[in-house]
Amino acid sequence: MAEVVTVDFHVTSECNQECPYCWGPQNFEHPVDTETALAIVRKIAAIGAKRVVFTGGDPLLRPDIGSLIECASSEGLEVALSTTGDELTRDFLVEFGPSIDLISLPLDGASEEVSSRTKKEGHFDAIIRALGLLAEFPEIDVKIATPVTQKNVDDIPAIVSLLERKQSELPNRLFYNVFQAFPRAMAEVDWSELVVSDGDFEELRIRVEDSGHPFRINWLSHETLDRLYLMVFPDGTLTVPSGPDFLNYGPFLEIEDLRAALERTDFDAPKHERHSKGWGKGGSK
Repeated sequence: MAEVVTVDFHVTSECNQECPYCWGPQNFEHPVDTETALAIVRKIAAIGAKRVVFTGGDPLLRPDIGSLIECASSEGLEVALSTTGDELTRDFLVEFGPSIDLISLPLDGASEEVSSRTKKEGHFDAIIRALGLLAEFPEIDVKIATPVTQKNVDDIPAIVSLLERKQSELPNRLFYNVFQAFPRAMAEVDWSELVVSDGDFEELRIRVEDSGHPFRINWLSHETLDRLYLMVFPDGTLTVPSGPDFLNYGPFLEIEDLRAALERTDFDAPKHERHSKGWGKGGSK
């Protein structure tokens, strides 16, 4: 079995956004406490993972996120923070930036008009502000992530152009993930108004790649995204998404032999390893 490289720790389901395509955890009113969360971080390091992604919801809405970040860094893990960006502040980056390797920000459009089709009003400006803040912390890599939906599929080339302009202002290492919105959610969603077809997604990829760009773009199709992630949900349980389902395998801390446990799941370990090694400190994107 291939190794576990990355674990996504969804430390909260709280979020300022209400994205219609979201397949993050929903309505976890009682996430694990700080002591348990720290134990989860230490176990992620103990199983030999190289990276933890603190995500949610928005992890910046969890009061102890700084302690979790510092713990992960002290355990030798690469630390990624996936946040909506509207809670990111200079004070936070000054205090915890030295322990963070990468910050991931969502960008749904190249303008407020397109962004507000799937994000709350003002989110576009929040991301532009966040990029300005991150330029002051060049040691933190920046990932921009765009879910491709019917609401923004025609705007992706404009986002690429926007990022080309922003790259000239960023001393940070920048890369861009473009993913086909996946029809998986914990809430009821009318996917017919969101999901783009495989053919349309491939056509978009060819159009953008043919036009050229100065940074790497990772194209994440439905096939790529399925059975890819190893998640710890806010209640501390191990979750492996497969197709439209969230398959739950009980408390992460109680799993003695993770390798054996994963072999009984739908987790695609070789795909996970290939994908996870696409980014790393000192490595290529």
